[in-house]
Amino acid sequence: MLTKEQVANIVKEYGEDEKNTGSTEVQVALLTERIKYLTEHLKVHKNDNHSRRGLLKLVGQRRGLLVYLKRTNYASYVKLIEKLGIRDNI
Repeated sequence: MLTKEQVANIVKEYGEDEKNTGSTEVQVALLTERIKYLTEHLKVHKNDNHSRRGLLKLVGQRRGLLVYLKRTNYASYVKLIEKLGIRDNI
């Protein structure tokens, strides 16, 4: 899981300041880090179906936020997916 320091670094990097935790960019970045962690976990524990379901829920939540960001602020969307290394399949 993410530590408080990792969360603070992500918020500082993707938000305008360290208190901007609710912006779409910060939420997508935090979800991406959790998805990376769960992906690595599932490579080791292949039969952990509970974590697999949680991973799929996180991916769906991130996708919804990305759809919203693409619709409202396309320039920020493009910048964010390039920075995070996410494919543009929305």
